[in-house]
Amino acid sequence: MAERRIFLILLLMLGLTAYAEAQVPVIVQISPLRNITSIVGALNGTVLDSIPDAHIYLLNLPIPAPSALNSLLSPVMGLLGIQWAEVNSGITLPNVGQLGVLQVVSGVAPNWYQAQPTWQITRAQSALAYSRGAGVIIADLNSRVDSTHPAIASHLTGGYDFVAGKPAGYGVLNQSSAGFLDQSSAGFLDQSSAGFLDQSSAGFLDSLGLPIASSNPAYSHGTECAGVLAAIAPDSLIMPLRIFDDNGQTDLFSTAKAIRYAVQHGAQVVNMSFGTFTNSNAIKSSITYAQSMNITLTASAGNENTTSSQYPAAYSGVITAAATNVFDQKASFSNYGSSVVVDAPGVNVILPYPGGMYSVVSGTSFSAPAVAGTAALIRSLRVTGTTASITGAAVNINAENPNYANQLGYGRIDVLQAVQPN
Repeated sequence: MAERRIFLILLLMLGLTAYAEAQVPVIVQISPLRNITSIVGALNGTVLDSIPDAHIYLLNLPIPAPSALNSLLSPVMGLLGIQWAEVNSGITLPNVGQLGVLQVVSGVAPNWYQAQPTWQITRAQSALAYSRGAGVIIADLNSRVDSTHPAIASHLTGGYDFVAGKPAGYGVLNQSSAGFLDQSSAGFLDQSSAGFLDQSSAGFLDSLGLPIASSNPAYSHGTECAGVLAAIAPDSLIMPLRIFDDNGQTDLFSTAKAIRYAVQHGAQVVNMSFGTFTNSNAIKSSITYAQSMNITLTASAGNENTTSSQYPAAYSGVITAAATNVFDQKASFSNYGSSVVVDAPGVNVILPYPGGMYSVVSGTSFSAPAVAGTAALIRSLRVTGTTASITGAAVNINAENPNYANQLGYGRIDVLQAVQPN
């Protein structure tokens, strides 16, 4: 048997070394009883990065094409002790609709946006009389955060920059060119004709004397999402985990690694305002691990106006948020369907923007942290039943959405009802 095992491995080595010039980044999970050094030696590969406690590794393997991974590895995975393998593909930050950037006049409190009409429908301000989220850490997997912004600075705790921390030679396949800066006007800014800025919110902005400018660096996404968390759960601490670079790009391995980092560094809530159509073993493994540690995970449903599953939103146990407007109508861009658990405002939301400014943005990216903030308020009061508290308090909005009946989960969040005793 030992000779047959060696023979099979040698055959695999011959197949791989013939294409030594083609290096493909591959994520593998190995048996705890096996040694990664001997495995990569047999495969003529190299180790690029690792999540040691999970026995998950990022390798460079000499494979002729990504599509050949399964056909080459499947015959010997069991012999080598490889439990699963997948190509480390890229993830791009979602497009969001950005109406403009606002400069606050002198003397306005940095948390002024906390009382905006967008969130009044959820009764988020009233909920603060019951809980402000004290003692809870919310990890946000995102892009760079402006840690000096007056609305955010006092809400941050230690995080980690997975972009700067990548080792030399780190491999990612197929980084999408359709990135965060490719802002589509379809579906987002069309909401303004029936939304926030044409009603009470227009007066809310006018009273502060905020001129609208135009700017949109990719890294604003992290600052904006942190702004939601700071507003909904002001006494919680935000752990910024930077996995997206300033072009809005990350990958499966970095995402999986960051989820585990959040759990191991004290987060009770993890927010994920992004998605991929790749059903990743690495990410699913990290989410399962987080759930086993009683971590509440939230994710955005996506901005493609489709029922197609994206991940991590589609993973069981993740509280996935679709976006609604101030009329409780599904945002025209928001995904819907079986993966949606609840809905939260995500149309023309005013949020902190890098450089001490504020922005008006739309997207399910900003609905998810509203749910995460709600979870933090609940976790500050009780350590179990968080999802049930959120879903049980949700307001049914089928009547406002006749074309999406029973496709928007339990309904739009009611933060006040969710935090009150069961």
